[in-house]
This record gives sequence, structure tokens and C-alpha cells, in this order.
Amino acid sequence: MQYHQPQSLDDALALLSAKAELKILAGATDVYPAKTTRAGWGQTNHPDVLDISCIPGLRGIADNGDHWHFGALTTWTDIIRADLPPLFDGLKAAAREIGGVQIQNRGTIAGNICNASPAADGMPPLLSLDAEVEVVSRYVMRRAPLAEFIDGYRHTTLAPHEMVTGIRVPKQAGKGHFLKLGARTYLVISIAMVAGVFDLDDKGIVRSAKIAVGACSAVAQRLTGLEQSLVGRTLDAASVVPEHLAHLQPIDDVRATGAFRQAAALQLVKDLIVAASGKQRRAA
Repeated sequence: MQYHQPQSLDDALALLSAKAELKILAGATDVYPAKTTRAGWGQTNHPDVLDISCIPGLRGIADNGDHWHFGALTTWTDIIRADLPPLFDGLKAAAREIGGVQIQNRGTIAGNICNASPAADGMPPLLSLDAEVEVVSRYVMRRAPLAEFIDGYRHTTLAPHEMVTGIRVPKQAGKGHFLKLGARTYLVISIAMVAGVFDLDDKGIVRSAKIAVGACSAVAQRLTGLEQSLVGRTLDAASVVPEHLAHLQPIDDVRATGAFRQAAALQLVKDLIVAASGKQRRAA
């Protein structure tokens, strides 16, 4: 296995275009556990590594006028500490629940996306923010909606010669929220999680609502039917019904049954609505 650590984006893209298979490494918080798991199953062959952590210009958060830009190497600690509007409160809350402080210091926003885990805590908040993924190759740059970039279980539309350089979030009104259920409070993989961005007028009437559920399907999903039903009304947990989550496909695994996940997601969405409305009671 060869290890490459380019010092520029051009050098990284040249390596990607020249080699058939390269594993892109940023914070490495997922790469090494996955490598250990494969070794445990007797898989000793591993692709060459492209470590992009030393490439300048890929880390940081910028206000670019009509959108916010998060560099691929931006860490969860960077996001937690950043001076961002309430729109990003859900993303910040998710960042605080990703592993421990050590993981937050190393793990990156792009790595969380490219790993494409159904339980990736960054996915629901970014989906509710209408995030786009910035992808480059040696020859072209493209942008893809996050909902299209991840197209299956641990799979993205990223071609072998491409890499993610950043995440774009359009400027918009609203306040973000995030809730997660796990076997304990911290250092845990999600059983179910929800995120939302709600824009309310002075009377509490919903102008727009964007809600996403994670860990309950192969890919995190928006609840577009529920979003549409909330517009023009005050937020009320009673308006959330099981049919709004019927398209989810939660599985049975060591953390929970599919039926439990479905029920948990429904309650979390109700609790999210309550939190967004400013009420303090738990949804019934």
C-alpha cells in the first residue's frame, strides 16, 4: 500500500487522475476503524491512500454573499466554535454529538458525507439546509445537491478521479434544530435522529419547514409531505402522523429493531416540532 500526501490541490487531482484506486483520507476517524474491521474478516488488501490533510485552502468557513462555504477539511470543532447564524444551530448541535472532543477535532464535514453512513450525524442537518457538494477533478468542477450526491448505502456519485473540496449552503431565513437518540448521551452511533430548519413569522406561522431523518433508511431522507403540510400553520406536534414517515425503511440491527426506529423517529419529529415552536413540554 502506498501513501501519498500532496501539498497542493493540483498535485492531489493529478494523482487521482493517474491512479486507478485511491482512498482519500482527511481526518482518518473512519478510515482506521474500517481498516481494522476488514482485517478482522481476513481482508488484508487495501487501496493506496491519498492524504489531503496538508492541502491549503480546504479548511474554514466563509460567508460568500449568497451562500456559506465550508471547506472539505473543516472539522466539527471548527463548526462548534464558528460565529454562525441560528440557521446553523442544528448543525452545531449535531457537531457536539459526533464522537468525543478528539473525534470532533479531527473529523471533517466532507469525510462525514463521503463515508455515506446511514447514521452520519451531519447528514440530516445538511439536508435540511439544502446543502450542495462541491466536487472537482483535474478537468472540471461540479456541484451536486447533497440529496443526490449520496445515492445509496455507503455509496456516493463521486467518480474515482474526483474529490470533494467543500460544502455550500444557500443563504436563507430560519433556525436549525437537531435531536438524536442513542443508547447513551455521548460516544454512540445514532439509533435515529432528526434535523429541521423552520422559518416562522411574528405570529408563529410557518413560512417554510425542512425536516430530515437519519439512521432510518440507507440514506437520510427529507419528510417533504410533512414539510408542505406545515406551511401556513402554527407548529403543532399533533400534526405529525405516521404516514409522514411511511417512506422510511429502518432495519433491524444490534442497536434497535426497525419497528423501534420507526416509532422513535416519529417521536423525535414531534419533539423537534415542539422545540421549534418554543414550547418546553415533551410531545405526547
